[in-house]
Amino acid sequence: MKSARHPLLRALEPVADALRAEIVGAKQVRPGDVPLVWEGAVVGGLRLPSGMHGTLDRMMATVEHEIGVPLGEMSREEKQRAVRMLETRGAFDLRRSVETVADAMGVSRFTIYNYLNASGRERAT
Repeated sequence: MKSARHPLLRALEPVADALRAEIVGAKQVRPGDVPLVWEGAVVGGLRLPSGMHGTLDRMMATVEHEIGVPLGEMSREEKQRAVRMLETRGAFDLRRSVETVADAMGVSRFTIYNYLNASGRERAT
C-alpha cells in the first residue's frame, strides 16, 4: 500500500502549480531543489523550472493568477492588461519572450508588439 502524501506537500501543491514547479518526495530532493522541512525533517522538495525560461513561465503564471484567467482564455482587454503587467515586470527583456507569450495567448507576435506599442503610448500621455 502506498503511503499518503505528507500534508505539507499537499498544502503546497497550489503554490507549485502557480510557479510551474514540481513537488518531489524526500528521497528525490537534489541540489537546487528547495527542501521542505516539517518539524526538523525534510519531507520533500520544491523543484523550480530551470533557467530563464522558467522565469518567464513563473511571470506568466503569476499574471494568470492575478487576472484570474489562463492567458489563452483571456479577452482582448485582459490580454492587453497582461502584456502591460509582464512588461512592467521585465518579461520582455528575456530572449524569445514575445514569441512565448504570443503562443501562450494564442495570438501573433505582431499582436504582442501592438499591445506593447499601445502601452508605451499610454504611459507617454
